[in-house]
Amino acid sequence: MKFKSDIFKGYFGLERETLRVNSAGRLALSKHPFRSKHLSRDFCENQLEIITPVCDSVKGALKALGKLDAYARKTIAKKGETLWLYSNPPYFESESEIPIAKYIGKYSYEYDYRAFLEKRYGKRIMLYSGIHFNFSFRDEFFKKQAESKDELYLRLFKQLSRYSWLLVLLTAASPLYDRSFDKKKPGLALNKDASPRSGSKGYWNTFIPALDYSSVENYVESVQAYVKSGALYSAHELYLPVRIKPRGENSPENLKKTGIDHIELRMFDLDPLEKLGIAEKDLDFAHLLAVYLLSEKDFRFTKALQAEAVKNHQNAALYDLKNVRIGKKPIKDAALAVIGKMERYFSSFEDKKEINKILAYEKEKLTKKRLCEQVREAIGSSLDNIRKLGGK
Repeated sequence: MKFKSDIFKGYFGLERETLRVNSAGRLALSKHPFRSKHLSRDFCENQLEIITPVCDSVKGALKALGKLDAYARKTIAKKGETLWLYSNPPYFESESEIPIAKYIGKYSYEYDYRAFLEKRYGKRIMLYSGIHFNFSFRDEFFKKQAESKDELYLRLFKQLSRYSWLLVLLTAASPLYDRSFDKKKPGLALNKDASPRSGSKGYWNTFIPALDYSSVENYVESVQAYVKSGALYSAHELYLPVRIKPRGENSPENLKKTGIDHIELRMFDLDPLEKLGIAEKDLDFAHLLAVYLLSEKDFRFTKALQAEAVKNHQNAALYDLKNVRIGKKPIKDAALAVIGKMERYFSSFEDKKEINKILAYEKEKLTKKRLCEQVREAIGSSLDNIRKLGGK
């Protein structure tokens, strides 16, 4: 949705990971057919990453994703392949079916990095696929703010990190998996996590980083301290659900030199009920949450609060939520309370009618069926049904 109020104006981009599978639904072992800035690879050769150009709306980013998706599908269909629109991988027999992405020459460091990840985390976890949502505000917006651009983005960065659990709760969409992932006999199983990639055994470092959010310089130095100690291979290995990024080269040095250009939200599962793997309303809600959190007061993101944010994020990924609490409230009550605050905050906006529709869409997941429950019903008794759902 393209909102009218100036505060919503900005730039948006999507990065979507999917696995290529053959006609039998197995991981495709053919050479990766794409080498471009918009159609690339992630960890392995059979994992396609689509990177949209920067767009001026969520709808525009989805439109760009749709064009790239159609081209990619048409290209790989010539080899009898399609895209696996689900965050958990299909059945596979061994890690030999997960070839590390081949980088040579001046890009050989990319291969070295992936080889390191294999040793530290194993290949299997690298098959998890999802969607990253990048957004920023226009420069005119910052001219009206008392804070500098970096100060505002850092404050929002902390708030989004603190509330990342809410986005996981609403968009977790991977409750079923094939037991081959656990080196067991193949067959469908219900995971304890509705989103394994966001759960306790998903994309996390071997420790919970304690970072300094007081300034961009201090943040970069706190990340680099982990790199120097060997706890992280590089800043890229920092597996937190929210990131800040500079314009151009994504490096700590460039972030320190040029400042924050945009924020990246990394927790979205692939939704097999949607043609492109993500609902526009879910991205709109994430955008609304970011705008709402700008109204929240700054706070000191202590080591304890950072650890709590990770714990809340992992707990929100659980399928069974009956014992999950955020603070003193059951998690669904806590989520409804946040959405209620958002309703009140946006009540005076000229876009309030459209905004309320998005908020109502998310509330319905909490009062009726969560997305993960809808996906479980749609998949039924076989993961092969993924290819018959929205992404077909």
